[in-house]
Amino acid sequence: MSTVFIAKHAGERLDRALVVHMPDLSRSYAQRLIETGQVTVDGVARKGNYKLRGGEEIACTVPPAEEVEIRAEQIPLDVLYEDEDMIVINKVRGMVVHPAAGVVRGTLVNALLYHCKDLSGINGALRPGIVHRLDKDTSGVMVAAKNDMAHHFLARQIRDKEARREYRAIVYGNIVPRAGIITGDIGRHPTDRKKMAIVRENGKPATTHFEVLERFGAYTYISCRLETGRTHQIRVHLTSIGHPLVGDAKYTAKKNPFAIVGQALHSLTLRLVHPRSGEEMAFTAPLPADMEEILHTLRTDG
Repeated sequence: MSTVFIAKHAGERLDRALVVHMPDLSRSYAQRLIETGQVTVDGVARKGNYKLRGGEEIACTVPPAEEVEIRAEQIPLDVLYEDEDMIVINKVRGMVVHPAAGVVRGTLVNALLYHCKDLSGINGALRPGIVHRLDKDTSGVMVAAKNDMAHHFLARQIRDKEARREYRAIVYGNIVPRAGIITGDIGRHPTDRKKMAIVRENGKPATTHFEVLERFGAYTYISCRLETGRTHQIRVHLTSIGHPLVGDAKYTAKKNPFAIVGQALHSLTLRLVHPRSGEEMAFTAPLPADMEEILHTLRTDG
């Protein structure tokens, strides 16, 4: 489907003009269309932050949606809590949360579809019930919604920073301060589109609090608390201060001497208010065996 319209306002960013004129597009999807050359200004592909002069012809081509059948799969789940409104699970490292390009089997969504009779439909067929996500190689606590009421309630808590999330991480190097706060807008990496980075333009504000739990000279065991939930936030923020996560091949070239596949990052606790009862609840997922093994090795060698 192709759409052509005339830019009305001088000085307006291309991505903003596109979303205003085509309100059915999310800003992230509009950015993706721009990045892949599906949007032109007077016949020329431009970046999302391109400032319009007004009067240009903007053409946008939206590729036809691919029909993907998402099947329920009998995949074991570590269920921490479940009722008629929500399910809380301990996601294993290596599991993708929801289907995406090239991945339609073995995801958390496939497992949830088998385990649950109903899931909220707010996020569409590819992400039923998914309120928030963890990276494929991050383990730990996640909540999914079984109906739209619960989905709206839980998503608002996360958006408004009322839900509290605490992580455990093992990083390279000795973090000197006992605690600290890392800030920096996070957006798509300017040259590697598979990575995120701290950026000056087109980023979203992000804040990570950390506290040192144990020091091992060449490694540090820390606790992290998020004020925001940006993609790869902890990974990007810790890398930015020179302490990338152990095992995080995407953000560091440092050699990983431990038997862990993926980054040493675990969502330990999630605190939230129940969408129906209003009760304050807290859920904890024990540290996985691969991170416990790293800590045992570091404590023994020390």
